[in-house]
Amino acid sequence: QVQLVETGGGLVQAGDSLRLSCAASGRTFSTYVMAWFRQAPGKEREFVAAINWSGSNSYYGDSVKGRCTISRDNAKNTVYLQMNSLKPEDTAVYYCAANLGITLGTMSRAEKYAYWGQGTQVTVSS
Repeated sequence: QVQLVETGGGLVQAGDSLRLSCAASGRTFSTYVMAWFRQAPGKEREFVAAINWSGSNSYYGDSVKGRCTISRDNAKNTVYLQMNSLKPEDTAVYYCAANLGITLGTMSRAEKYAYWGQGTQVTVSS
């Protein structure tokens, strides 16, 4: 069992940067694939980024590619999402997700993740 808690959301202006954190419980954090998804009101949940267990491979959604960086610190049981050049369309609730055994080709699929955090709100004003 893994419990995830996201922090770092808030209200920022377009062009600003923000770093989200996701703290995980459990001794086996370093074995999990970790990901960030987001969901805006009235829209489906959207893949943002994912990272493999070691941090050696990462994968990004098209809408954030080049503006976001996912990283992890296995010693701290934490995964991060650094977001730069934020746009109003980045406004959403951002969720951290985790699971074992997810291949690179399926990291963007929400149904592959068994564990989810409660989400943190990011609002970008124009």
